[in-house]
Amino acid sequence: TMNLRPLIAALGCAAAVLSAGQALAQAYPSKPVKFVVASVGSPQDVIGRLFAQKIADSWGQPVVVDNRAGAGGILGMNAAKAADPDGYTFVYTNVSISLINRYAYRNLPYDVLTDFEPVSLLGYTTLGLAVPASSGLRTLEDLLRHVRANPGKTSFASFGNGSTAHIYGEMLNAAAKLDMTHVPYKGTAPATVDVVAGRATAGFIDFSSMGPMIQAGKLVVLAATGTRRWPQYPDVPTFGELGYPLDLSGWAAIVAPKGTPRAAIDRLSQEIAQVLRTPEGQKDMLEKGGIIAVGSTPAELAETLKRDAPRWGEAFARSGVKPQE
Repeated sequence: TMNLRPLIAALGCAAAVLSAGQALAQAYPSKPVKFVVASVGSPQDVIGRLFAQKIADSWGQPVVVDNRAGAGGILGMNAAKAADPDGYTFVYTNVSISLINRYAYRNLPYDVLTDFEPVSLLGYTTLGLAVPASSGLRTLEDLLRHVRANPGKTSFASFGNGSTAHIYGEMLNAAAKLDMTHVPYKGTAPATVDVVAGRATAGFIDFSSMGPMIQAGKLVVLAATGTRRWPQYPDVPTFGELGYPLDLSGWAAIVAPKGTPRAAIDRLSQEIAQVLRTPEGQKDMLEKGGIIAVGSTPAELAETLKRDAPRWGEAFARSGVKPQE
């Protein structure tokens, strides 16, 4: 006769796992949830906090923001990778940390495609190429002429080595045959200060960070990255419209450590979509975080990661930026 014991035991285990999943879904979350913010700089920080507050209000559980900035986001991603995958740790990440780092570091200790579970694409980010108003430059062509007339004397600021800002700057150098020197800063705020002061010729900065300086008449934005104009500054053309295809979009997303229960991932993903699809959620993300809100399913984020990884790899290779050890 056939020994049914292993089969019965296996079915019993499957039922136990299923009921544990259902129990998690019903009782989740039953304790504070932690959001690791892997990046440094104002929009990331603002979004992490904004988001944590919205989720905490909705779930009736505290959401703790754990800022682990440093080493280009590696510290935060490593901390999240090592966390218990019990559905109580998530990580806020972006294109630089998730995808560009794959090419920017030779020995990256994590792989977003295999060490994490996708949760939600929060939305798209755009950078503007800004110059000090005092420079008298008003269009991208003005800047290109100025750079060509001053060989070896111009620079562009970014918020870090290997960041989207860095890659976009080198893409522009290559596409327009320029020789602007890259100057990396530790975050957006110091980069903005130096562009306003004219210590850097130009800088790639997100619109929410430089908004006050644009409104105060201290910065002029010549062009925007990505495929669409920034909603708050519709007069600023995209690079693509001006003939320079810097049309890879940046984005922000939430991922979880590998092995996080599906019920927790689905619950957070649905919650994010609900928060971001309200007019208030969209407005907050745009004005405070510099993000055109999306709020996707885990499958849609997985698709975005797979699609964008090789594209950023190509951009990195074309940019001529050297990988770090």
